[in-house]
Amino acid sequence: MGRRRRAWRAVGLVALTGAAVALSACGPEGVDADASGDRETRYRRVIEDPHPSPADVIEAAGAPSGVASADDGSLLLTYEADNVEDDEGPAATAWRIVGPDGRTVAEHAEHADAEDVTPAFTGASGGFVQVPGDGGAYLLDVRGKRHGLTLSETPLRTRPGDVLLSEREPALVYRPATRTAAPPAGLPEEAVDFAVDERGTVWSLEQSLSAKPHRVVWQRAGRTLGSEAVPTSYGVAALAARGGTAVVALETDQGLRGLLLTSDGGQEWRTVLAGGIPWADLSHGPGFLVLEVLADGRVLVGGEGGRHWLADDPAGTSFREIRTPARFTSLTVEGNTLHGIVDATTATYDLVPDEGLWTSRDGGRAWRRAAG
Repeated sequence: MGRRRRAWRAVGLVALTGAAVALSACGPEGVDADASGDRETRYRRVIEDPHPSPADVIEAAGAPSGVASADDGSLLLTYEADNVEDDEGPAATAWRIVGPDGRTVAEHAEHADAEDVTPAFTGASGGFVQVPGDGGAYLLDVRGKRHGLTLSETPLRTRPGDVLLSEREPALVYRPATRTAAPPAGLPEEAVDFAVDERGTVWSLEQSLSAKPHRVVWQRAGRTLGSEAVPTSYGVAALAARGGTAVVALETDQGLRGLLLTSDGGQEWRTVLAGGIPWADLSHGPGFLVLEVLADGRVLVGGEGGRHWLADDPAGTSFREIRTPARFTSLTVEGNTLHGIVDATTATYDLVPDEGLWTSRDGGRAWRRAAG
């Protein structure tokens, strides 16, 4: 989900314009009672419409496929409605910008093809940047106005405010001040994963093909600040960094088994092999791993569509399991806010119980959702 993989969307309605309800007040919801012929007819009409309306696409999609946050607290929600019977055929996509007050500011929809990759966006200063793809790259400001940006092959010496747009093929950072996207300067050739924190530090993960240990390297403005060897008995699965914390997921042939973590910008590192996380529950592979760092430096780790744990503090000595109101198909972090999406995992005309977007601002202790 999110930037890791494309997922099918189900149908339903989610909007941030209604009153949110607290987790304690939310009980299980049944499948939508109108999920028969009328819903199927509306759904088919939406994906076949050459000029669908945003409201119709959002109703057909049921839950957002992605969430991004701008620096003023505005959210960009993306939606997709795909052909249910086949992975080919007509489809529709939409986006909606919701202001900090919860009101819809702008929205847009387009006809698409089920084989197309849904546009993905990253939050940045002043708005949302579309990750470069078949549709090019551009900036949507917080009012929904589209602005062009420059894709440059000249590497950028990273600085505070730069945002990572894509991790591989190629790695790109975005600079809001010049609306320029370019590869970061000085990346190691052996690097397999990247992260850029709010200080403009580029963290890269070097996966050795020889007997040498894997390494974490961190740089700023094209200059190497330091490196740390990964314990030789482990491979590396993923990397994340924010708020002075950088973390690497460690794996063996049996799956994920721990974390290599620093909470002081790389001065000291420690290996976390316990901390309350049952690593065997995350053995389904790094491709489904959720590894995020909150703005305050706490680490979140889990599996897509499964269980998640959040560190009690940036030191990461202990973790607690996040209790969710429903089974999330994706869980992402924006600042210190958690966004969980409940959706079907295969295309369907029907709603699933509790479908939609859920948000927590207290580390997953209480959840609120948009009224649907």
